[in-house]
Amino acid sequence: MQIDDAAAILAGADFFEICTDEERRMLAFASERKRYAAGSVILTSGEVPGGAQVLISGSISISPDSNAEPNPYVVSQPGAVISAMALLTERPREVTVKAIGVVETLFVPRNSFLKLVNESPELAKRASSRIRRDLVSFVSAVTPMRKKIKKD
Repeated sequence: MQIDDAAAILAGADFFEICTDEERRMLAFASERKRYAAGSVILTSGEVPGGAQVLISGSISISPDSNAEPNPYVVSQPGAVISAMALLTERPREVTVKAIGVVETLFVPRNSFLKLVNESPELAKRASSRIRRDLVSFVSAVTPMRKKIKKD
């Protein structure tokens, strides 16, 4: 894959809006296009991913563990970022991600992203703001459900 193609994929990925065109080109240079057959496991619950993956094509299912979830969350949107937090932290993920059909992704290594962040205080600020915005959005969505959850 050419760098310009990978940079265009990153430009279409919501999380990477925090990067300048040049930063996306640098990440594109370090990225790797991956292809998964139907039913392949992309990420296993409990695994520490080495970076994030951007969905190029296909559909994935996301479930809380490696067992077959009867109602997994399905993502088919090109540009969706799988495990964006893996760009910043070396922590096990709580979900299993599987390819529903043939899936193509662009893998962005954590070490490449962190190198850019360490070289650019502005990118670090933008990443921090983005994560804060995502967390506030998540908490706002979950807070109304607190009343529906019974305490044991």
